[in-house]
Amino acid sequence: MAALPDALAEVRELLLAPDLVRATAGGQRKGATPSVLRATLRPVTLKAGERVQLVTEDGQRPTTVNLAPGAELTRKVDELLDEPFGSWTVETGRGTLRLQATKKGAVLHRSAGVAPPADTTHDRAKEHLIDPGDPLYAVIGGDAAKRRQVDAFLRALDATLPDPARLPSPLHVVDLGCGNAYLTFAAYRYLSGRGVDVRLIGVDVRPDQRERNTAIAEQLGWAEHVSFVAGTIADAPVPAADVVLALHACDTATDDALARALRWDAQWILAAPCCHKDLSRQLRKHPPAGAAGLLTAHGILRERFADVLTDTVRAALLREHGYDVEVVEFIDSAHTPRNAMIRARRTRHAPTPEESAELAALLADWQVTPHLATLLTH
Repeated sequence: MAALPDALAEVRELLLAPDLVRATAGGQRKGATPSVLRATLRPVTLKAGERVQLVTEDGQRPTTVNLAPGAELTRKVDELLDEPFGSWTVETGRGTLRLQATKKGAVLHRSAGVAPPADTTHDRAKEHLIDPGDPLYAVIGGDAAKRRQVDAFLRALDATLPDPARLPSPLHVVDLGCGNAYLTFAAYRYLSGRGVDVRLIGVDVRPDQRERNTAIAEQLGWAEHVSFVAGTIADAPVPAADVVLALHACDTATDDALARALRWDAQWILAAPCCHKDLSRQLRKHPPAGAAGLLTAHGILRERFADVLTDTVRAALLREHGYDVEVVEFIDSAHTPRNAMIRARRTRHAPTPEESAELAALLADWQVTPHLATLLTH
């Protein structure tokens, strides 16, 4: 625990350092509200020379100013440090400093892990939330296709979560079926870079994956905030989650992830399903009668229809349990045919009798028993 003035003095030194890469302030201290929701600083190169760009967000539109090094930058940095932000994240060429304000002072976390290169080109297109060439990927691996999927998932996450000031602190995120944890590490990089105090747990059934991913977290200097457990999606020892992520969990593993999220009463759920074999098998064994049988008479059509039916039922079941749900495309089909995402936000609104009747009629008409429905009745 550090005294808040001393901690802010350390932040100030880094904000004015020549190797600044990026800094983000957000959140609020208890009993005080900053004049803006979020502030971001990064170096840029303009025709007029080197500047530090400040972007502030007030909930309506961002405001951008480019500050000249020296008195102008120093004055603005001091003004920002006077704001009652709850957290600061400052990345430099030497590593990352995270400050979290508390009742008694401030908690500082220093990491010598990788920091993104300071690309100061002012008018570059922002194609990625985390650039595919980011040094992070030199540590965690992942081919170009995986990096595009991860970036697309992060964009969906960004569109789903509210402003950092309105998130729980700390924010508990669980990545179910994390595998090599590309999404786990990228999500931590992105959320912590926005000033979110995040605790992230990756779950995978293989103990060797837990050991590998834990070693990477230690290498990055993130082990205090990013951890891994070995176990099934349904039974891994994780107490709770605010946000549940699941990227391409195969077949009914996505149902296991959704059911676990509901048991945790998670506030936000993002799941990009993989294959959909369960209902396809049921439709093959019990084809519908009449004209509807044409939809399942051919294997490829039955599989595609089962994809749509499965995610339709999943969305409806989440709605039954008090979630506002969207099924969206999270990445272009040219990158992967498994490009649907179920995005849900807890509202606790009970479904209308008409909505419940729609789901019951759908299941009766197609004579299927979704795995998620079975899980939720036990």
